Amino acid sequence: MTVQDIRSFNRFYTNVIGALDYGRHLYAPYTLTESRVLYELAHTPRTDAADIRAELSLDSGYLSRILNRFEQDGLLERTASEKDTRRRRITLTTRGREAAALLDERARQTVGSLLATVPSADRPRLAEAMRTVRTLLGDGRAAPGREDVVLREPGPGDLGWIVQRNAALYAAEYGWNTDYEGLVARIVADFAEDHDPHLERVWIAELDGRPVGCVMCVRDDAPGTARLRLLLVEPETRGLGIGDRLVGAVTGFARGVGYHELVLWTNDVLAAARRLYQRHGFVLVTEKPHRSFGADLVGQDWRLDLRAGPE
Repeated sequence: MTVQDIRSFNRFYTNVIGALDYGRHLYAPYTLTESRVLYELAHTPRTDAADIRAELSLDSGYLSRILNRFEQDGLLERTASEKDTRRRRITLTTRGREAAALLDERARQTVGSLLATVPSADRPRLAEAMRTVRTLLGDGRAAPGREDVVLREPGPGDLGWIVQRNAALYAAEYGWNTDYEGLVARIVADFAEDHDPHLERVWIAELDGRPVGCVMCVRDDAPGTARLRLLLVEPETRGLGIGDRLVGAVTGFARGVGYHELVLWTNDVLAAARRLYQRHGFVLVTEKPHRSFGADLVGQDWRLDLRAGPE
């Protein structure tokens, strides 16, 4: 292989994905770089310019111009960091989240149309070729890293995946019966049939094009209160910080849209999840033994005061 071979492939692929005219390609007023910055802001609950600059290896002046444009367009707002006064915390506005979601949906449709041209029998070969390129050009790193995981909105079939994976995983790891699957199915159905997209959300963690985790933020019965539900991370991807990012996405979203507190219900056998909640500032309020899902459990209610500011 020569340098020319790689340059030739780069020209081919940038043409395939429309990188040279990305805005027109997606019917959007943003370049590929601007769209990527917007994507990072939408999938990272708490960040600042230094974080984005490091993640995307962007020139600080160039990034500053992009952020200024987004602020002028009403897509983001900047506030002083509570941890470091030299930094500014960047969060998307409702308009910014809507723009990011629209761009993400159009990108998914575009890639879906591209994939539709590949026969089903050839898709495994294509996936393997892509993994090979990433491994060979990624410092020889074969195993996925934290940066390979993205958080996104649910697409077609993802809500069904949440039900299926919760049922299968908890049956395999804790022996829970189909009562738990029924509970998850009702929670997901309620969200699908009636939810406020400005106050309630679902996040899917994706790795190499497949879902590997999820979490929900829904309104609770108590005024000003949100509830974290159905946190799940696939066993083979634990250790990549996915659970931490999912919980962080919920707390950042809930605080950003004005909830006063965030609550959740879990069971004492889920030790790793409980440690994660504690790291994010949740406090155990009550616990009570119960018989559910075919097992003797101790249910726990946890609470996070969102008015106290981010941890």
